[in-house]
Amino acid sequence: MTQPELRPAIVQDAESGRVLMLAWMDAEAERRTRESGEAWFWSRSRQEYWHKGATSGNTMAVEELRDDCDGDALLLRVRPSGPACHTGSVSCFAPSLWRVISERAATRPEGSYTAKLLDAGTPAVARKVGEEAVELVTAALAESDERVVEESADLIYHLYVLLAARGVDLAAVEDELVRRAH
Repeated sequence: MTQPELRPAIVQDAESGRVLMLAWMDAEAERRTRESGEAWFWSRSRQEYWHKGATSGNTMAVEELRDDCDGDALLLRVRPSGPACHTGSVSCFAPSLWRVISERAATRPEGSYTAKLLDAGTPAVARKVGEEAVELVTAALAESDERVVEESADLIYHLYVLLAARGVDLAAVEDELVRRAH
């Protein structure tokens, strides 16, 4: 099959405005999307049409599909029924650390420290967050900036693992911070 003429399709959550993913569409994918009301794309790796959510169940109901000013890109405003990213993250544009933790939470690879923490359960991960918070406070009060950076990284990593252990996506925290800013 010859690869069709593709345009980038930016997929945005219609409610939050969050950019969820970038995919590729041609005229046929656009037609299927308009007719079905759900997102269809062209998979460059598999060289076939792809109905988002056909295997995962994480479909995207399309509320709006429009061209950019040059007609060389598309914007899909959607209502997702689950995470957009194959890692399990709400967005493919989540921080890379969050994407790794989400994927490890889903796959639990052997030898992974993240998987080991998650397998220990929420109480164990919560204790680790408390431990790291105390270490950060100690560093902030009496140690070098380098130690503050190191302990901050430890705290953020363990906080992300705690969110994953609870099944809370980082996007929910981002949404709360945005809500508080208004």
